[in-house]
Order: sequence, then structure tokens, then C-alpha cells
Amino acid sequence: MDRRLYVYYRVPQQALATTLEAVRTMHAMLIAAHPGLQAELLRRPELRDGEVTLMETYAAAAGISPAMQARIEHAAHALPQ
Repeated sequence: MDRRLYVYYRVPQQALATTLEAVRTMHAMLIAAHPGLQAELLRRPELRDGEVTLMETYAAAAGISPAMQARIEHAAHALPQ
């Protein structure tokens, strides 16, 4: 079975533009380093308590290995939030 990774989190509306830019940059670096990796960033349209809910998805033909997940998590720690 293919293993995928889904990451949900909330971001204050005022930090949304900075966060989106940082996540897109991180996705581009991960995809360049790992051919075949697919990364997607999704957003819920509504605000909740002044925050926006984002979801990142990661998939690869061979699935997301524990080592790949560790690399994704390591890259995510450099994000602004």
C-alpha cells in the first residue's frame, strides 16, 4: 500500500502570505531533491477564530518512506511558524 503524508495546521490570517511563500519554497526544494515526490498545499476557504486551516499532502510512486517523512519534517522545522 502506498504511504502518503497529510499535514494539517492553522495559521493566523495576518501570517498567511508569508507562510504560503515559505511552504511553496520548501515544496520546491523537496521536489528538486527527491524526483517523483508530489507535494500539494490546500486551504480551507473559511476563517476560524482569525486563522486559516492549511493542509499539505505528500505522495510518491513508491510511497513516503519513514526516511522521506523525516526529511519533510526536518524541512518543515525551518518554516516561520
